[in-house]
Amino acid sequence: MYSHGSESLIKQAREIQESELLKFYSRLVKLLQGKELGHETVDSLQRLHLILSANKYTRTLPPELLKRVQSLLSSSAEQFQVLGSAVLRETVPLSGQEVNYNQENISQLNSHASALLLSQAGSRADLSSLCAQLLRSLESRQSESPAQSSKHTLPILNTILTHSPECLTEDHITALSKKLVDWLRYASITQVGGASSGGFFTGPRSRQPVPTAELDGTVSGDFFTVLCVGQGFTDDQWMNVYSFSMLRHWLLTYHSVSCGNSTIDAANRLQLSLSLSHSHSFSNDDRSEVDGSVVSMVSATSSSSRLLPPKERLREKAFQYCQRLIEQSDRKALKRTDTDLQKACLVEAVCILDCVCEEDASLVYRTFPCIKALFGRLSSDLSFARVLLPIAQFYLNHGEMAAVDCESVWKLVFGQFPAELFNDHFLAHELLRFLRRNLESLQLRVPQYIQSFPNLLKFLAWDSPAVVDDFVDLLPSLVTAGTAVELLHTLLDLPCLSATLVLQVRSTCLPISEPGGRGLLSLDAFRSPNFRGLFLFLLRGEAGSGDTIDRLSTLHELLAETADWPRVVQCAQTVPVLLHIFFNTVITVADEKLLAHLIQVMLERSSLLLNIPKYNTEIHRVFSCHLLRLCKLHPSLVVDESHELLEFAGTTANVYSKEEIYTHVVWVLGEYLSVSCDSRCSVSLITSCFEALEAVLFEITSSPPPPGADCPAPRVVTTLMSALAKLASRSHDLIPRVSLFLSKLRNVTRSGSVAWCADEEDLVAIVMRGEELWSLLKAPGVAQSVLTPPPHVTTPQWHRDTNVAMPLRLRALTNLTHSQ
Repeated sequence: MYSHGSESLIKQAREIQESELLKFYSRLVKLLQGKELGHETVDSLQRLHLILSANKYTRTLPPELLKRVQSLLSSSAEQFQVLGSAVLRETVPLSGQEVNYNQENISQLNSHASALLLSQAGSRADLSSLCAQLLRSLESRQSESPAQSSKHTLPILNTILTHSPECLTEDHITALSKKLVDWLRYASITQVGGASSGGFFTGPRSRQPVPTAELDGTVSGDFFTVLCVGQGFTDDQWMNVYSFSMLRHWLLTYHSVSCGNSTIDAANRLQLSLSLSHSHSFSNDDRSEVDGSVVSMVSATSSSSRLLPPKERLREKAFQYCQRLIEQSDRKALKRTDTDLQKACLVEAVCILDCVCEEDASLVYRTFPCIKALFGRLSSDLSFARVLLPIAQFYLNHGEMAAVDCESVWKLVFGQFPAELFNDHFLAHELLRFLRRNLESLQLRVPQYIQSFPNLLKFLAWDSPAVVDDFVDLLPSLVTAGTAVELLHTLLDLPCLSATLVLQVRSTCLPISEPGGRGLLSLDAFRSPNFRGLFLFLLRGEAGSGDTIDRLSTLHELLAETADWPRVVQCAQTVPVLLHIFFNTVITVADEKLLAHLIQVMLERSSLLLNIPKYNTEIHRVFSCHLLRLCKLHPSLVVDESHELLEFAGTTANVYSKEEIYTHVVWVLGEYLSVSCDSRCSVSLITSCFEALEAVLFEITSSPPPPGADCPAPRVVTTLMSALAKLASRSHDLIPRVSLFLSKLRNVTRSGSVAWCADEEDLVAIVMRGEELWSLLKAPGVAQSVLTPPPHVTTPQWHRDTNVAMPLRLRALTNLTHSQ
């Protein structure tokens, strides 16, 4: 892990003697007492940090050294702030030292000192005490508490809210809510460094205050927000920005912390609604709790809000602040970076309005006109897609209450976004997170969600590794009785969709013909009108236009050269995982008729897959696993689908190309084609199945494999023999035919090697299995009991239960009967 030199330094740090350590402490104190701290001090502090961190026991620094290291936190050089906080993190503070530091020097906080304070709060009581000290520093007058410390105080409070919101008391919530109201609504509207009036006696006193400007360059006539610009900002304007950055988190936190006054809050909300409905005049009586505040001349708040408790008042001010931001976002910014800032602030503003309306339902009716107008303004510009998602969240949360038609919102979110912005990684992440967060609501109230799964899967087809975790959670919600068949086809065609999306992107940036070069055949096919319908089906936006297409083999030929494209290969690797989730879900929502249809799809699609290395094998393995599961849950499916299963099992070519699924189909026929599983199982059905399997077994054991194919797997041969023996045990007229075949097989193998089996050990195993079946069929009654035991025999499985004595007795009898 470490280099030789690093290990040597760590070893020295661990083995340092106490006397040498005390000398080092003394030398470091002298260095820290100097007026200038140079490189030697830096090296010594780094060595001290190594000594403290390399030892598993926490050391206590001498009081004088601890005091000097603490003083580094207020150093003007950030390097010493970092080193000082790193050293103090590794020490145990002396009793009362750290508390005194907090009380006396809380106004000198910086980011490193703040992080240190938080890390050394060892309990909820410590955090609560720290909150109280920080809030007291915020409540002091501006002259007593520099804004620089307040800038670091708010992030600390925000961190405490994140990790331990329960340490907040009602007094803390009230105090901070008051301060946030002041900073958000009553920051000054003039810039730092006003314009000079000119003349010979020009000086600082002759400078005139200049108001802040909007992003389009016009003078700001309303209260200050994060979207106001100027040459410099005052301290309270900086606190306005800081407050806005933590406002949403604070609203969510205090609502969850303090829920004891719900009755009082309801009364206050009613009072606010009544006062707003009866008040039509505005005044400037609503002033800040601190002296010297500036009240907006344009949008002064109603005097009724002054009567509200601090939390209610903060909601009202947050509502006004966000409405002001939405109005400012409609201005054309002079700089491109300011345009991005407008988008970011819009996202935050809509999210805050959503929080406020969740807490106070009376605000929904005041907010929706603004949100609706914003959606109408932005919906035609997909560059605002990440802003439109919070708007969709607002419609989802409050649209039903406001009786608003949300059709256009969902048409945009589930239609245009995936279809046109599938290659936008940030949008994909945020949209899928939106779906996961609101999954239950979307299933109940938004029918477009399930119907749009062909569109949503474009995110997965484009960037499978990044979003597969999201679809593992989302896929079960997309599986319904109405979508199951089409969804199964779509999952199997995901690699084709991935290739088609790549071709769609390339078709817009590559020339139609490349002189002197060889173009992509698949790209030419994508542009060709003859095949346009195939690709349009893959790119469809909604379900319901058909389960699949007739010319899948043609589509696979056209996309053959895309099989090794990285994006296509990555997509193919996720399909087996999703298929397992699909089948695990579909058995909970489907009836037997639908399950029978799915078996048909599995048999059909086993030969209609894009030819990607290992892809077909993995899909066949998944099909085999769930075919057994479906038939075990519903044995009658074997009789229902006997025609399709027999057709598949009777095709000799499937032995060589689909070994996995073929073996399981044969096993299912032999296991469940029985009167005990389904009373409709007739002798003629058993006989027809026997004859189909017998013909295949005879063909593969009497001739070499086709050119280019391997010998049939021993498992296929033995499974066929076992299935024939099981069927014969249920219809005794078939026993002579099986016995004749098995005896011929034994005689043929005695002559030496055979063309259909290359390995001698495999051949011996096949012959041994044949002799066992032949011996069982000599006693038909015993054969049926052994090959097809009744459920009451197989269900307990006493021979496998380690909690009973049966396994022990069986092992003892086995040892006694075996020759020593």
